[in-house]
Amino acid sequence: MSIADQSMARGLRVLNRLAGGTLLDRLGVRKQSERAIYHASRTGFGVAAAAARSFKGSKPNGAKRLPNVGDPGLFDLTPSEDQAMLQDAAQRFADEALRPAAADANEASTADQALLDMANELGIAILGIPEELGGAGTERSTVTNVLVAEALAHGDMGLAFACLAPSAVSNALVLWGNAEQQGTYLPAFTEESSPVAALALAEPTPLFDPMTPATTATPVDGGWTLSGIKSLVPNAASCELLIVGAMIEGEGPALFVVESDPARMKIAADPAMGLRAAATGQIRFDEVVVPASARLGASAEAATAAYRECVRLSRLAWCAMAAGTGKAVLDYVIPYVNDRQAFGEPISHRQSVAFMVANIAIELESMRLTTLRAASLAEQGKPYAREAAIARRLCVDKGMQIGSDGVQLLGGHGFTKEYPVERWYRDLRAIGVMEGGLLV
Repeated sequence: MSIADQSMARGLRVLNRLAGGTLLDRLGVRKQSERAIYHASRTGFGVAAAAARSFKGSKPNGAKRLPNVGDPGLFDLTPSEDQAMLQDAAQRFADEALRPAAADANEASTADQALLDMANELGIAILGIPEELGGAGTERSTVTNVLVAEALAHGDMGLAFACLAPSAVSNALVLWGNAEQQGTYLPAFTEESSPVAALALAEPTPLFDPMTPATTATPVDGGWTLSGIKSLVPNAASCELLIVGAMIEGEGPALFVVESDPARMKIAADPAMGLRAAATGQIRFDEVVVPASARLGASAEAATAAYRECVRLSRLAWCAMAAGTGKAVLDYVIPYVNDRQAFGEPISHRQSVAFMVANIAIELESMRLTTLRAASLAEQGKPYAREAAIARRLCVDKGMQIGSDGVQLLGGHGFTKEYPVERWYRDLRAIGVMEGGLLV
């Protein structure tokens, strides 16, 4: 049997498993997914079940990049048929799986493994991996990734963070990895059980600037030594693969691929005000040695450029999360203010309440449009730094305001754990402080 036939056979086994399972029925997307499965079976993307993680893939003939999306000529952010299908599947998964589990996951400060497995079954990780490397990607999908992140955050931001963290690493490898890096690590992300992975940029420093990380990378014979602390790393205790941001003296910041090793790294819980379901932790690197091939970028200039774009794309991902959670607040407060009675009438009849709800809806539209505009430019390969900065500033300010208004509209109820708005308020505060973790 040829390699292509073997890849097709492995892909069909996993596709048949997905089609025969109950996940598609639970999400109500059986018909749409069967159409996608038919298409995928024809293209034959390779997926294999992993008995043990080895990160020993084959070296492809040159690094594979997804081509940029063509310029549509018009500013039209209407989702395509495929995007709408993926968004709908993610939305149903968020509403029917993430939302009911959110409160318990918040209290436990961890996500149930079954939920993470279900998220993996949706195929989120393989969307950004080229078909030549076993994925399902045919072109850059920044907008698609934004729509999926937004939909998942509508269920719960912390759980969405945990579900999307591995795709940040696979996306980085596709965007900036060389042939050796892609061949070594990307095949694992196309397997039935993809690795636990995280993009670690944030540090426990007041007013942290991601462009001047305190973590350092020092060149040594045959490699680099990493020293520093990374904070708010999702699923830190179980991470198998990391992409770490570090400063190279005289060159600038860069990204490094690091295989997790408890013997070489010190991992500690790092519970935060919000995003508690993502099981965030701190990872300390004390002169951890990595090979020379660990850096993303063929030169110092390319490595710094990749790092800068990584920060921008990560911020767009958090903007999408802010929009999704903000929409959850809006969808919750509208029926609440219509049903809540005071002085013989719904409190929504009060102008101050009605205007506050209207402002949430208005700000949400501006957050979504600026985020999608920046994502659209990014996937077309056009300059988008200005648009990403605008989206970031807007989502930080208005996202936190939406969370605060949600608590305010519920009055005393908003301050109690019986209602989810206090959790959404805490999660939305993360938009202004999180760096890395996600990547679209």
